[in-house]
Amino acid sequence: MQGRPVHADPTVRPPAGGHPLSERLQAHAQGRPHSGHGSATSTPAPDGAVPQATVDYRVAQHIKSQVAKQREELLKTDPTLDRASEEQRCLGWINEAVALWSNAAAAERGVSPTAAEDHALRRAVYDLLFRAGRLQPYLDDPRVEDIFINGPKDVWLDYGDGERRKVGAIADSEEELLEMLRELARDSGHGERTISTANPLLALSLKDGSRLQAITDVGPTTYAVIRRHRVQSADLDGMIALGAIDPILAEFLRACVRAEKNVIIAGKQKAGKTSLMRSLLKELDPDERFATIQTEDELFAHSNGYHRQAISLVAREGNGEVGAGGRSAGEVSLLDLMHPALRMSLERMVVGEVRGPEVVAMMQALTNGAGGNLCTIHARRPDIVFDRIAELYALAQNNLSEQLAYRQIANGLDFIVFVSMIDETKIGGRRHRFVSHIVEITGVGESGRPATNDIFAPNREVGEERAVPTGTHPECIDELRRVGFNSELLQHPYGAWAQPLPLKVVSGT
Repeated sequence: MQGRPVHADPTVRPPAGGHPLSERLQAHAQGRPHSGHGSATSTPAPDGAVPQATVDYRVAQHIKSQVAKQREELLKTDPTLDRASEEQRCLGWINEAVALWSNAAAAERGVSPTAAEDHALRRAVYDLLFRAGRLQPYLDDPRVEDIFINGPKDVWLDYGDGERRKVGAIADSEEELLEMLRELARDSGHGERTISTANPLLALSLKDGSRLQAITDVGPTTYAVIRRHRVQSADLDGMIALGAIDPILAEFLRACVRAEKNVIIAGKQKAGKTSLMRSLLKELDPDERFATIQTEDELFAHSNGYHRQAISLVAREGNGEVGAGGRSAGEVSLLDLMHPALRMSLERMVVGEVRGPEVVAMMQALTNGAGGNLCTIHARRPDIVFDRIAELYALAQNNLSEQLAYRQIANGLDFIVFVSMIDETKIGGRRHRFVSHIVEITGVGESGRPATNDIFAPNREVGEERAVPTGTHPECIDELRRVGFNSELLQHPYGAWAQPLPLKVVSGT
């Protein structure tokens, strides 16, 4: 069996595409004006989203400290200065400092540093001052799916195609790594979140929407994982282009949203649940009023330029002091947010991920409120989603019964959309992410569990693992027709796929 490609390399492959930040740095270096403004974009540059020239980070840190002092004095004299002007002034100081370094290095070496070295140093200083420091080049690479940090000098990139590559250190010490994580928390607007011996866990969303989870002081080093959201702005047509759904399934999902059906998107970790959720939200009217309730903002509905009535509610960690009821003072949980959200004249409610006692409030919202609510949940298979919800009911404060969970599912939930991932990278293939099942909930069954219909499922007789119509019409088919769905589409047993999913290992063979 061919193993997964694993590489150790201090550089990564430079991606294609232009980069306004690189243009701004070059403009300052050449004394040219540049029309760009505001915070730097995270789109990578052809000349170095990962700088190809070696950067001496001791020099970069020294220049960063120097410019940080200049910035501090600037803000004291002009506290109303906007961020764009602040960055422009700092870029000028960075350019001056790098020019002085370049002259000194030329005198010491007897040869001037190359333009690439100067540019890489300018960029490194800018990233240390305004962005994610030595992590930033990897956040800029659109092909990176995960960043694994096993201490300051053991850092790996996991690409979407399954390749895993070791890269250079992102810090020179544990304390520098911890300070980087703290700065990321401060810069991401999570001022109440930090990481230390007293608070060894840190979870937050970075500015670009990436999700960070870190842990310290419970092992030999600080560990962190950054999960990239490589598909942030896709709609259902974009999901078709990615191969996650076909046009028939896209039309069915559109109809479910427009007919205000309550939907849970289920699947394993990294299968693509959040990407599909973002795509479904694009089917709402831009002026439809809804709330997203999340532990970290991963849906970006309030800031994607499409929705005008999206309310983003994000849970908040406490300040470490134990308050009434044994809870950390200042803590606001998902469950705390659910009840007031129901009083905000919402047409829908969207929960980024149900994984705790908030499932009870969510299911109550499904049964009591308006339709069209959406949420995601982790589950290994579509047939265990009901039991996952019942488990969460049992873990809730009042230890609620599975019979209550099943009854509320039957009364409030309309569809389960299950997202699967088949990973064949270990045998020379690729990762395939796709919707594999759509299950309709039709009420309470004879055993007390919810009764179901499989509306879409794999057709393994022809080697198709992706969801295709089973030929069964949902009980709510008339409601779907009323929002424009053509029910004849459900009579295509192979869906609209040109050929079965190209797998190296096909079921039953």
